[in-house]
Amino acid sequence: MTLNQDIFAVKLYEMEKQYGRLQSRLRICGRENREKLQAELEHAKEEYEENSLLLKQSIQGSRSPAVAELAQVQWEYMHKVEDLLKEKAEQFFHCEATSKEEDQAEAASLYAEYAMDFATQAMQYALIVALAAMDLQRNAEEKKEEQTP
Repeated sequence: MTLNQDIFAVKLYEMEKQYGRLQSRLRICGRENREKLQAELEHAKEEYEENSLLLKQSIQGSRSPAVAELAQVQWEYMHKVEDLLKEKAEQFFHCEATSKEEDQAEAASLYAEYAMDFATQAMQYALIVALAAMDLQRNAEEKKEEQTP
């Protein structure tokens, strides 16, 4: 196994673990009372903030300008989406036949669905980038072998 594959194996494990937690939390919380659901929501928000801080640190500490720029774009995207959800989403779904709480719930549900779609798309893109990196590594190895007598 090459260096890229080792790194990818670690990242795939992290993704699998996070997906498992997402899946189990949604199933369990779907059966819980509101108090337990709110506690889990607060815990998830804390984890999200920790991960956001790590992303911000990777922007500041990256040796690669390309990685720093990518992390900066991700950071900006996260905050733009958060702002949209908090400030504008509810007004987009306002209907005279529903209450403010129902409008908020619909907006949040649709946003959650979008976030899951976006995560799926991000995984597809991760596959493309990982395969491209593996191809480039193989190409470099083949060229090195050709040059070695």
